[in-house]
Amino acid sequence: MFTVRMKKRECTDQVKIEQFVAKAQTGFLGLSDGQQPYVVPLNFVWINEFIYFHGADEGRKIDIIGKNNEACFTISEAYGTIPDPVPAKTDTAYMSVMAFGYVEAVYDIDEATEAMQAMLDKYVPGYYNSPLAKSHMERYRSSLGSKTAVFKLVVRYKSAKENE
Repeated sequence: MFTVRMKKRECTDQVKIEQFVAKAQTGFLGLSDGQQPYVVPLNFVWINEFIYFHGADEGRKIDIIGKNNEACFTISEAYGTIPDPVPAKTDTAYMSVMAFGYVEAVYDIDEATEAMQAMLDKYVPGYYNSPLAKSHMERYRSSLGSKTAVFKLVVRYKSAKENE
């Protein structure tokens, strides 16, 4: 696959990568419809080497995935600016992960419920008194009438970079 050009910034510490991905708040799903790129920010969770996300079961993202499910998912966090007396050496402290693979819909209700529960645990920990019910997953509709769909990126390759 691709290699990180600036090797001194490459992060290969899998524990550090796992911790970063578990805490990062927003990921960017990159898709291509054959004419132009389409990148959408998403909430996500990382479970067993898969990136799970959800959304409506219809719309542009779904249309593109239906035609070309190859994808890139990028997660990045900036930690601040690193000033230098030489302007060209001013830099940013950051960490980023890029995962390449393909997107597939999650039809198994147990897997979909587990992924959605993990998102609730990540984004609103302790807010709900009881676990998400499978029946909620099966019947929930958005205010626009769309069913919630759960997807996962099956990761073929990932790379990470950091500037501490």
